[in-house]
Amino acid sequence: MGSRILAAFAVAAVASAGLYATRVEAAGKTDCEMRFNLSGWSAIYKHAEGHGTITCDNGKTFNVNIVAVGGGLTVGKYRVENGKGKFAEVTNTDQLFGSYAQAEAQAGVIKSGTAQVLTKGTSTLALSGAGEGIDLGISFGKFTISRAQ
Repeated sequence: MGSRILAAFAVAAVASAGLYATRVEAAGKTDCEMRFNLSGWSAIYKHAEGHGTITCDNGKTFNVNIVAVGGGLTVGKYRVENGKGKFAEVTNTDQLFGSYAQAEAQAGVIKSGTAQVLTKGTSTLALSGAGEGIDLGISFGKFTISRAQ
């Protein structure tokens, strides 16, 4: 009976050590970046769609779809090619996906650019890009990143 209890404690100790190591590893931070293309239009309502690739320093890569919707005092049509996004360090790559709050002021004729910081809870995403279009105004909305099928 005593050896069974000792064996049970030994199994519990080994299992606990494994869980502790997994938690310590999961607490590590991961740097991720996104390259994307996006095109859209606005006339009070704003809508844009695109795609991209997220690459992380832990070796994971994700193909993603992007949809941005919102509204405000805005009008125009634009396209961003080879845009860049930099995520704040994440503890889990699942944090990369979902809807980020977006506020934007834009003004461009022919050559257009964007630079903005988006937030989702404690996660942030800094975007920059250049492209073409005619756009003017201020808008608010959401910028959603989902895994490509």
